[in-house]
Amino acid sequence: MKSDSLVADQTDHPGEPVAVTAAGALPWRVKQNQLEVLLIHRPKYDDWSWPKGKLDAGETVPECAVREVEEEIGLQVPLGIPLPPIHYHVPAGLKVVHYWAVELPNGTPVRPDGKEVDSALWCTPERAASMLSNPSDVVPLQFLAEAHARKELQTWPLVLVRHAKAKPRSSWTKAEGERPLAATGVRQAQAVGRLLRAWNPKRVVTSPWRRCVATIAPYAKASAAKVKLVDALTEHRHARDPKKTAAAVDALFDKQKPVVLCTHRPALPTVLNKLSNYMNPGLKGVLPGADPYLSPGEMIICHVAHGSKSKIVAVEQYKPFDD
Repeated sequence: MKSDSLVADQTDHPGEPVAVTAAGALPWRVKQNQLEVLLIHRPKYDDWSWPKGKLDAGETVPECAVREVEEEIGLQVPLGIPLPPIHYHVPAGLKVVHYWAVELPNGTPVRPDGKEVDSALWCTPERAASMLSNPSDVVPLQFLAEAHARKELQTWPLVLVRHAKAKPRSSWTKAEGERPLAATGVRQAQAVGRLLRAWNPKRVVTSPWRRCVATIAPYAKASAAKVKLVDALTEHRHARDPKKTAAAVDALFDKQKPVVLCTHRPALPTVLNKLSNYMNPGLKGVLPGADPYLSPGEMIICHVAHGSKSKIVAVEQYKPFDD
């Protein structure tokens, strides 16, 4: 899924422009070995649905999904695997709603806002399917249940970020590792920080060069994430020994915990090739395969199934909003 592809997956509405974009989530938990999902009731429409809402100005779809979950049921939770978006018509035209799975541990208190949402109900996927007011909302539910059956629902994110836009090499006469972000890059770094909060990784592994560190600094400061500087991720070390760069990627899988990797464009082919080793052929095909691979500040989110060191089960790609 790519953030700049808001007409994607419109199998029933080919070529029709999207008039309204929204995002939301399907909260889930496993209680007594039974998968349960959380439905919400909206008094304005007297319907049962999932937490969701329209994008605010300057917001990406993942940021919108996280915000809507917080506003409607009072929870700040990271996004899990992406689910199929749904499309249907509203008075303004074609509406698309992007969905993610979000895991709520047992005992997590759910607090409906009392305005848009007046109650919430945990139930089995089968009961949820029978209660949903919009038949289209069954589509992401079915995908979620199937992912659970495949043991691919509980995941952790590995996020690859290309550093934000730096000052041109031609205008920099000092050490390459000290080349800073351009003014546009500084703004991109702020946007990167906001978008990363959708997955909330508490580890950051980055090239120690200034432009990479500056790219992840806003997020690291806001989230108190632990930052590790790895020389193998610099351009020079990668040019001399790409195997060490690849080994640094392999090491990210050891702790089985959410992590961000920030590096440079020349290192991206090696990093992407190594990540592809953890994917099935279908997922490998969605990775960028041509230079420059990622734009400055762009990121790829790999969702890794828990309990497996070799199974990336979903991939997303986003450009943070940049004014």
